[in-house]
Parts: sequence; structure tokens; C-alpha cells
Amino acid sequence: MKEIYIIRHGETNFNKEGIVQGKGIDADLNDTGERQAEAFWEYYKDVPFDKVYTSTLKRTWQTVNKFIKAGIDWEKLSGLDELDWGIWEGRKKNEELIGAFRSMLQSWESGDYTNHFEHGESVQDVFDRLEKPKHLLEKRTKEKKVLVCMHGRSMRVFLCLLTGAPLSKMSDFPHQNTVLYRLSYEDGKFNIIDFSDTRHLEILK
Repeated sequence: MKEIYIIRHGETNFNKEGIVQGKGIDADLNDTGERQAEAFWEYYKDVPFDKVYTSTLKRTWQTVNKFIKAGIDWEKLSGLDELDWGIWEGRKKNEELIGAFRSMLQSWESGDYTNHFEHGESVQDVFDRLEKPKHLLEKRTKEKKVLVCMHGRSMRVFLCLLTGAPLSKMSDFPHQNTVLYRLSYEDGKFNIIDFSDTRHLEILK
């Protein structure tokens, strides 16, 4: 059996300030994000990971940097990048933005997976590029314990892809910063072992 630990990156100031942050924003972790990353490291540092995968955006590899510094093999995959929110990238939440995002989410939940903002990506685009990371998890049999750090929306899409859930169910997967989903891979099937796990954050309370 293979185990895959999938986490969302730690907090950035864009998260904190309610600014849209997708593939087009390469932000650093803020102080809270650094503490979240440290808490995750302290809780899981003794897990014998064979591999670390991150997106190409620095907020992901900053979140798991201590695992990388510990000498675990690391690979960036562009397929793990966040969805590109197009014209809304870098804009702060207001009534117009909230309305646009609500309408987009409703369209995805109704099955229109190719809908997207101008100059942005659809969830179907993200689903398609996540096929490569999924394939790597399946074929690299020597990697028995794997840590994957990615982004909120792309993580929800990935969990749908791995478990066979329709994209209309993306919102069923909570995605706060550094939330963990632990999955098994055995006999060609992915199954969730730990769902929306935040035990490592208890130390911050």
C-alpha cells in the first residue's frame, strides 16, 4: 500500500487580506503561514517520506521546506499549480467579485466544468493537467510515502480526480491553510484515510 499526504500551503498575506490568489500570484508565506508550516513539520517530521511534490509556486515549497532541507527528494510539478483566476487575479474581495465567484461556483456545481473567467482556467483545465501528477503517483511504486503540497482549488479538483468524485462535489472538501488529506493507493484505487485533518494546528491555539 502507498500513502499520499496532500496538504494545502500555509497562509499568505493575499489569503489574510481576501485578495484573489491563483496561478498568476507567486506570494510568500506570511508569519502565520510560517507558523503553520512549522506546526506541520513538528507533527509529521518522523514520517519516512520518500518524496515531496510541490507546485511551481513558492508558497507550496516554503510550506514543506523543512522536509526538503531534511534531504527528501523533491520535485516541482506545474500540474499542481493553482487554478488561474484570470482577470480577478490580485483583486480584493468586494460585492462584484463575490457575485462573480458565486455564479462561477454555481455553474461548476451544475456541471459546466469548462466555464472560466476571462484569461483564466476552468476546473476542467485543472483536472486535465492533474492527470500527470496522478499518473506519477500510480506508476512510481518505490515511493511508498509521498507528501504533496498544493493549493485550495486545485487540491479540491485533485481529490475529485483521485477518488472518482464528480467535479460538482469539489466543495465537499474543506481547504483551510495546511489542511491535510491522507490517502491510500492500493490495487489501483485511491481512498481517503484522513479527511480535512488539522490536528497539527492544535499547537497554535
